[in-house]
Amino acid sequence: MERKWRYISRPSDLYIGKSTLLKTFLLLGIVVIAVVFIWYTFSVIDYLKEDTRSQVEKYVRLWQLAANSPTSGNELQFIFNEIIVKATFPIIVLDGDREPLYWRNVKGISDDDTTRSSYLEIKKKVEAMNRDNGEYPLYFGEGYVNYFYYGDSEVINRLKMMPFIEIGIVLAFMLVGIIGFQNIRRSEERHIWVGMAKETAHQLGTPISSLMGWLEMLEGDPETLPGESRKMLDETIDNMKIDITRLQKVAKRFGMIGSVPELEESDLNKIIEEVVEYYRRRLPFQGRGIRIDFNAGEVPRVQLNPELFSWVLENMIKNSLEAVDSKTGRIEIRTGPSFDNRGVIIELTDNGRGISNAAARKIFRAGFTTKKRGWGLGLTLVKRIVEEYHVGKIWLKTSRPGETVFEIMLPVRAKK
Repeated sequence: MERKWRYISRPSDLYIGKSTLLKTFLLLGIVVIAVVFIWYTFSVIDYLKEDTRSQVEKYVRLWQLAANSPTSGNELQFIFNEIIVKATFPIIVLDGDREPLYWRNVKGISDDDTTRSSYLEIKKKVEAMNRDNGEYPLYFGEGYVNYFYYGDSEVINRLKMMPFIEIGIVLAFMLVGIIGFQNIRRSEERHIWVGMAKETAHQLGTPISSLMGWLEMLEGDPETLPGESRKMLDETIDNMKIDITRLQKVAKRFGMIGSVPELEESDLNKIIEEVVEYYRRRLPFQGRGIRIDFNAGEVPRVQLNPELFSWVLENMIKNSLEAVDSKTGRIEIRTGPSFDNRGVIIELTDNGRGISNAAARKIFRAGFTTKKRGWGLGLTLVKRIVEEYHVGKIWLKTSRPGETVFEIMLPVRAKK
C-alpha cells in the first residue's frame, strides 16, 4: 500500500539574537513609549473637551442673559452673530418644538441651508451631540424656549485619530525593525557561510592534490612488490581512490555555497540509497549493533542538486548515528508522496535519546549545538540547502526518548 504524508506548512523561524533579555527590554521600551504617547494624546483631548464645555457654558449663560433681558431681538441676534459665530466647534440650537433654529460649523451643511434634507441631517447630528455632550436648555420666562447643543471641534476629532495613527506608526516601526534586523543578520550569515565555504574548499584542495601525487607514485612501480603485499597495496589504493573522490566531492560542495546551484531531474531514492550504503560500509567504526534501513516509496523524479542534497542526508544520518546507542541503534529512512501529491516527503527516524523541547526550538540556528565539540552548523546548513536551494521545507516532526522524526518536503514540478 502506498504511503502518503500530510504536509503541514510551517513558517520559517525568525532569527532570535544572542540576548533575549535585550530584545525583551527593547520591546517593552517601545510599548511604554506608545502608551505614554497615547495617554498624553487622550489627556490633551480631555483638556480641549473641558475647555470647550467651559466655553459652551459661558455662551449659554450669555444667551440666557440676553434672552431674559428687556432688549429687542436685535441684541439677541447680535450675540449670536458676534459671539456664538466665533466658536470653532459645531453648534446647533433648536426651538421649543425641537426644530432646528440656528447652526454653525456643522460639517457638510452650510449655515444658510434650509432644505428638508439638511433639517433631517441636523436632527441626526443633534442626537449624536446630545449623546456625547448633553443639552443646554435656554429659558424664556418660566418655560423652555430653546435647546443648545454642541459637538467636538475639528481639532479634537483629528486628535481622536492620533492614538490609532501612533499605534500604526509603532507597529510599522517594529515591523521595519524586525525585517531590517532579519536582513542584516541573514546578510551577515551569508557572508560568513560564503567565506567559510570558500576557505574550506581552498584548504581541502591542497591535501587532495598531494594525495593524488602520492597515488601516482604508488601506482608507478607495481613489479617491485611481492604478490601478497601487492594485493594489500591494491586494496589500499582502491580505498584511497574512494576517499579522494569523496574529498573532491566535499570540496565541490563547499564551493557551491554562496552561488545558485544547478538543479537537475534526479532519482531521489537512488541518491538516498548511495548515501545509506556509504554509511553502512562504515558502521563497524560507529557500532556493530547499529542498523540503517531504507524503505523506498514510489516517488516521481524531482529537481535536485545531487551533491548538495547528498550532503543534507549525510549530515542528518551522522546526527542520528551520534544520538543512537552503538549496540541497539536503529535508523530508518522512508520516502513517499505528500498527501496532496504536490511534493515528496523524506522521513528520517531514529531511536536515539531524543531532543528536548527547549533544544527543539533552536536546532536549526547557526551556532547552536548540544555537543561538547561542535560548531552547530550541520542542521543550519541542511535547512539552507533544503529551503533556499531546493525550495523545500524541513522540520522536526516529533522527538522523545526512543523516537525522533525529521521530515523533508521537496516540491514536484507539474508535468507540462
